Amino acid sequence: MNSAAPIVRPAAPADVPAIVGLIRELAVYERLEHLVVVTPEVLLGQLFGARPAAEAVVGEVDGRVVAFALFFTNFSTFLGRPGLYLEDLYVQPAFRGTGLGKALLSHLGALAVARGCGRFEWSVLDWNANAIRFYEKMGATVMSDWRICRVTGAALQAFAKP
Repeated sequence: MNSAAPIVRPAAPADVPAIVGLIRELAVYERLEHLVVVTPEVLLGQLFGARPAAEAVVGEVDGRVVAFALFFTNFSTFLGRPGLYLEDLYVQPAFRGTGLGKALLSHLGALAVARGCGRFEWSVLDWNANAIRFYEKMGATVMSDWRICRVTGAALQAFAKP
C-alpha cells in the first residue's frame, strides 16, 4: 500500500494544479462535475494573491498530494468571534481509511483554536452517509434544522440590482 505516513501541511503555490485536480475528483464524486470552472490560474490568485479569499492544507503521501482541505474565515455575530469554515475536504479513495481525513480535520480544528475561533463549521450532502458518520464520530453535530441559501450566476446578477 503506502510506504510513507501521510503528511498534512499548508498548501504552497506549486500544489495548486494538484488541488484543482482533486477538486475535479470531488465534483465527480458529488455528481457536480458540470459546475466546475476553476482553473489553476484562478485558484492560485484566490489562495496566494494580494488578498487571499481562502487557504488550503494538503495531505501528501510519498511526495504526492492526495488530499486537500480548503477553508476560509467567517464570523459569528452571536459569539462576536471569527470562525473557520471548511469549504471542501477530499481524500482520494485509495487513501481513505488511513487517518488522513481525520488528520486534515484535526489540523483545521487546532488552527481554529489557535486563531481564537468560536466555531469550526462545514456542510455535508445529505446523501453522503459515510461522511456524516465520520464527522459525527469525530464529534461534529449535523445540524438538520439549518438550510443553505445560495444565489449564483444570472440569479446573482439580478439579485444585486436595486
